[in-house]
Amino acid sequence: MNRTLNAAILAALLSAGAPILSAQAATTPATPSASASERQVDSIAARFYDARARFDPMLYATANGDSRYDDQLGMAIAPQVRARYFAANHKLLDELRKIDRARLSDKARLNYDILAFEIRGQLDLERFPEHLLPLNHFDNVPSNLANYASGTGSQPLATPAQYRAYLARLQQLPAWIDQAIANMKEGVRKGVVQPKAITASMLPQFRQLAAADPEASIFYTPIKNLPAGFSDQDKKTLTAGYRDAAQKIDAALGRLNTYLEKDYLPAGRSTAGYGALPDGAAWYQARIRNNTNLDQKPAEIHALGEREVARIQHEMAALAPKLGYDGPLKTFPQWVAAQPRFKPFKSDREVLDRYRAIYATVEAKLPQYFSLLPKAKLDIQLEPELTRATASDHYTPVAADGSHPGVFWAVVNDPKDYSTVGMTTLFLHEGVPGHHLHAALLKELPLPDFRKFFTEHPSAAAYGEGWALYCETLGHEFGLYDDPAAYYGHLNDELLRAVRLVVDTGMHAQGWSREKAIAYMMDNLGYSEARAANQVERYMVWPGQALAYKTGALKILELRARAQKELGPKFSYAKFHAVVLGDGTLPLPILQAQVEKWIAAEK
Repeated sequence: MNRTLNAAILAALLSAGAPILSAQAATTPATPSASASERQVDSIAARFYDARARFDPMLYATANGDSRYDDQLGMAIAPQVRARYFAANHKLLDELRKIDRARLSDKARLNYDILAFEIRGQLDLERFPEHLLPLNHFDNVPSNLANYASGTGSQPLATPAQYRAYLARLQQLPAWIDQAIANMKEGVRKGVVQPKAITASMLPQFRQLAAADPEASIFYTPIKNLPAGFSDQDKKTLTAGYRDAAQKIDAALGRLNTYLEKDYLPAGRSTAGYGALPDGAAWYQARIRNNTNLDQKPAEIHALGEREVARIQHEMAALAPKLGYDGPLKTFPQWVAAQPRFKPFKSDREVLDRYRAIYATVEAKLPQYFSLLPKAKLDIQLEPELTRATASDHYTPVAADGSHPGVFWAVVNDPKDYSTVGMTTLFLHEGVPGHHLHAALLKELPLPDFRKFFTEHPSAAAYGEGWALYCETLGHEFGLYDDPAAYYGHLNDELLRAVRLVVDTGMHAQGWSREKAIAYMMDNLGYSEARAANQVERYMVWPGQALAYKTGALKILELRARAQKELGPKFSYAKFHAVVLGDGTLPLPILQAQVEKWIAAEK
């Protein structure tokens, strides 16, 4: 992005009343001796976080390592709950506006700026009926709750209290499902429905969740794994509770599957993008702002994506001969995938050992580039068998209370078919210094809760996913991409993120069909039709989210290049990264202001 555009974005935010001036790195939450205004900011921040966590506790709390709300499912899709939530946000913003920002300390001013940005981001989506699209196959409450049943993810199951908390969530699920059905019926009346292709993909997932025998239900899984140390009374009570909950969930899933198949699927639309929905263009623009923190136009993002695709493909064409390939670029990925030399593993353990070796290599490089590092180490584990067939390699944040570590989950369905080419760039993104370094530092920095537990919300994606994608590029500095195969893996993943810019905007703003988007991915990534369809359907149901990766990474790279140019020999990677990471998750305009202030101070 050019500097003129950035200035325009900042000016627009200022004219809208969104304060984005920079501040020093956060030190400690306000103490009793702080000014009344600072204490008021802290109070608003605490109430904002509590309201957000209670509104959607699985997303805003549990997934971010805050276990205090693990017994709450949340009913964010209920119209009356949404109305109360937005009303509370309006009230908090009004309170914030009455505070004289100029009288605040640097630390409190940064809290103020982030808080104002976040509340406005929530309210930006108020006018759009997001609750009328409560389900999709990529991200939905029933499946997310089922994924917690193993007890190995963000909601651990090791104590009676943890078992009771998860049971409480299960007991709330039938009411959530009935609310979702009511919302979809309202959506049919108003023309706000999912594409037929999405509903067709949902049905097998929800059918699989159903189980007529309660003890065969995935939601009964915790009872099969009851720790031997639980008391007899706990075992008896929990077993009865889980059996009853599984039975009621199955009945609710039966109602859901019947409705989806008989009523919702026939009422689905043939279009792919949000542009086809009522007020769809404005809705998509709001999603872009929410996911990227910037008010970029879809056409601008589309053109950027096309430029990035061309640039990366040029790099891949130059790399191909170094790997021994001299054929057409379009079939280069298939050729790489077919090479036995890139698939040396015979067991799951060998895959994990390779990741641990990459971790050791990266750790040795970190002190040259980072002065701010978390104390918490990364754990590397295999994705549980329960979810291995449908999961992607991913990271779950460390819990603030230490109940579980930050984990990089490697999805290994068949070790003999697991390729080494993408392992380095994947680890830099999902592990260290990507998501783990960011998320673990968040828990260790002295930040208020609304900033400490701030990685999973869509508005955090531009920073969080942008940082992780930026970290993939550090493979150059670390010397890891001297290996042509590892560099291919990096380019291949980066090309996917560039293609996303084109496909997401193509469908939601330019009227592309699902089939056109699939064809574009197949042509530019060498994907099979099934793999391309899986990706395209993700963008169909989660508009704008896929834009966050490239937007955030390019912003960080742009700010680094500016710092290198303006500081010359005074530039330090360690100092730059400390500025980027030192205040936790920041909206991109505020991050830019922080870096610009640092550059001025270093001069």
